[in-house]
Amino acid sequence: MRDFLSEKVKGIKPSGIRRFFDLASTTEGVISLGVGEPDFDTPWHIREAGITALHQGKTFYTSNSGLPALKKAVSDFTLRHTGVEYNPDSEIFITVGGSEAIDLALRSIINEGDEIIYTDPSYVSYLPCIKLADGVPVPICLKNENRFKLTAEELENAITPKTKAVILAFPNNPTGAIMTKADLEKIVPVILKHDLLVITDEIYSALTYGDEKHTSISSLEGMKERTIVINGFSKAFAMTGWRLGYAMGPGEIISQMIKIHQFAIMCAPTVSQYAAVEALNNGDADVENMRQEYDRRRRYLYNELEKMGLPCFEPEGAFYMFPDIRQFKMTSEEFATRLLNEQKLAVVPGDAFGESGEGFIRISYAYSVSELKEAVRRLKLFTESLK
Repeated sequence: MRDFLSEKVKGIKPSGIRRFFDLASTTEGVISLGVGEPDFDTPWHIREAGITALHQGKTFYTSNSGLPALKKAVSDFTLRHTGVEYNPDSEIFITVGGSEAIDLALRSIINEGDEIIYTDPSYVSYLPCIKLADGVPVPICLKNENRFKLTAEELENAITPKTKAVILAFPNNPTGAIMTKADLEKIVPVILKHDLLVITDEIYSALTYGDEKHTSISSLEGMKERTIVINGFSKAFAMTGWRLGYAMGPGEIISQMIKIHQFAIMCAPTVSQYAAVEALNNGDADVENMRQEYDRRRRYLYNELEKMGLPCFEPEGAFYMFPDIRQFKMTSEEFATRLLNEQKLAVVPGDAFGESGEGFIRISYAYSVSELKEAVRRLKLFTESLK
């Protein structure tokens, strides 16, 4: 049977996140801090909008690009939060989660052999999606001492005549790193100098915790016309199971993304789209309440890691910590496996997010404080047993 399988697909490794999640789910008594999923229910008024749509029989296909009302809501929401205006008829497209948008963006721009730069460690989808589109992945290994930010020098050094685009993902999964407006302004001249496209994955844009709010690179001079912005509802609105995202960008690229979506998907889930209209139009207070709770958990977990001597820079976005475990002289995989077996605590090995994640583990704090306290107790017992 293996002779019938695609060599390209066979060469892609399964997600390291899901592997540890599967291990944890089959072990009794495990506390899992491995999955990046909000522990909040979708706010009731958003669920109610979906229920109402269902009761009203709004269960038919929408247009391939999405409900006009939702695209208008995306446009208004984006203008309100980033200052960038997108035409809902030609520059906005509703997808099945942000992950579909990543895949379609890459398939729409890549010709065989095009080089796509991405930062490492990073979300697990970028590398395989580049390969599936016949592109050449070019990782930039970000450094802990730089707070896992991308510098202009690192970007310049990675560019070749074959480079077509760079993927930015800030706030970042798994590190929690952000790029401030000042940070982005330093890399924009490099992007413009080499005439590159940018795919910016801003799924965690609502979840930042410092003094400065998230800045989209598309808002900087000369960047909107060369940037594909990807966002969605899973993280900020606690809507993971609704499977809904969106892409915004130049109409020429968006139309090609819709073409692939048309043949592969048809349209995003209709009931989810009606719920999302409510989320964007009336959900800012819900997002802020969840953001404040994540911030409380973030400060608790960061302080506890410091107390137990696990070095970790203070993340300013998303809901992840990325502590350094190299002092224990074992790989990330060995550390995470032993922690699961000996203390029934599941985290994700850092190398699941790329080679430069080796020596780190990802801990999600999208869990209640009571769960985090028990997890900290188990982690402390484990690290003390290694000293």
